[in-house]
Amino acid sequence: MNIRQYFIGLFAVLSVIGSAGTLHAQRMDLDTVLAISREQYPLLKARAASVNAAGREVKASQSEYIPRLSVQHQYTYSTNNSVTGSFYPNGGTVISPSGGIRAANIYDGTFGSFTSALLEWNVITFGKVAANVKTARANLAVEQAAYENEVFQHQVKVADAYLLVLIGRKLEAIQRSNLRRAEQFRNVVEAGVRAGMRAGVDSALAHAEYSKAQLLLQESERNARAQQYQLMALIAQPELDSLPIDSMTFYTSLPVTLDTSSAQFGKSPLLRTYRARVEATQWRSKAIGRTFLPSVSLVASGWARGSGVSNTDDSFHNDFQSGTKYQVYNYLFGVATRWTLSDYASTRQRHKGEEQRIIRDRELYNEQYLQQKRQWREGEMQYDVAQAQARTAPVQLAAAQQAYSQAGARYSSGLTDLPTLLQSMVTLNRAEADVAIAYSNVWRSLLMMAAVKGELPLFLNAIK
Repeated sequence: MNIRQYFIGLFAVLSVIGSAGTLHAQRMDLDTVLAISREQYPLLKARAASVNAAGREVKASQSEYIPRLSVQHQYTYSTNNSVTGSFYPNGGTVISPSGGIRAANIYDGTFGSFTSALLEWNVITFGKVAANVKTARANLAVEQAAYENEVFQHQVKVADAYLLVLIGRKLEAIQRSNLRRAEQFRNVVEAGVRAGMRAGVDSALAHAEYSKAQLLLQESERNARAQQYQLMALIAQPELDSLPIDSMTFYTSLPVTLDTSSAQFGKSPLLRTYRARVEATQWRSKAIGRTFLPSVSLVASGWARGSGVSNTDDSFHNDFQSGTKYQVYNYLFGVATRWTLSDYASTRQRHKGEEQRIIRDRELYNEQYLQQKRQWREGEMQYDVAQAQARTAPVQLAAAQQAYSQAGARYSSGLTDLPTLLQSMVTLNRAEADVAIAYSNVWRSLLMMAAVKGELPLFLNAIK
């Protein structure tokens, strides 16, 4: 290997390593995470395949407009005995009994050949083909709506998991800060005990508070890691060691405005899916009703036949060449129709069954509409409450910080006991967590409303 090949190979290896570590190095905002989930999540790929399959069914139904051409060719070895009279084909299971009519049967077999081509074109179907095509398109619309709804619902899950990861990391940071505060407090108390300025019980209480702070941090780390694993699974990246997401402004600001108008409420992807099911069932009912109608077809055919039995003197020839050489040729043109009147009873019952399914799908749509209306009103209530809590929580935090500062000063001056100071620490820790949770609840409530309304930009635009 020369120097040039060596450096080319080294560059290729470094490129692979660099691309593999891209997700580890770059900071990913919510838009990036949502894009990755749309492209990678297996269930969304499966839904997309269902849409493609339904599209093929539409093309297959449209092919019914095309004339049908059938060709066949055969070689046979058979006897040639027959009698005059008609026979019933019995569903196509009876072999044609054509042959020579003679007083005695001849059991010597001869070779034969038969080639034919048949063209059939249903020129008048009384709307049967059109109904099948529209039914296939309606089924395609159902699959497309189901895919869009699945994408939307998955995006909501990813966004919610993203928020949960952020709140998990925020609470982990709060508990780590609380641990440092408990450690500093423990060190101060131990110094006072060693100097004889504090009672020994203060040291024990300080150690207990420090241990409790450790437990809270461990619990917050566990919750944060579990939420991170959930988000990794939703974006189909479970092999990552960590997810470098960007916290953006979720804990520094709140949504400024919110359009709570429900004028476009009925356009959510979920309701569109239910509505598409109703339309598909309606077209399926029409298609079933039209299957009873007849069809008028143009037919054309040509065929050629050879036999080891001569068509001039009825003589037998056992060689293969004599049997496969065509002796006669025929053609046929015409118009044909077929109407199975006895199918009316079964078709009528199937049609009525589909009408009941239409009623079922409509009521399922109505039930889902009622559920989403309730969820919308509940979301509005939760959003208002979360906004109020987010405005109150910083006030609580400021008061807790002031109380902790005053309790620390009073404890240092010997004006208060240790339990009072410990209680102020607990209050401060809870107030810090309450602020983070209150801000997170506002964003999650807004996400809930966007999910019900079917408009994710309602949430994403509020972030920007």
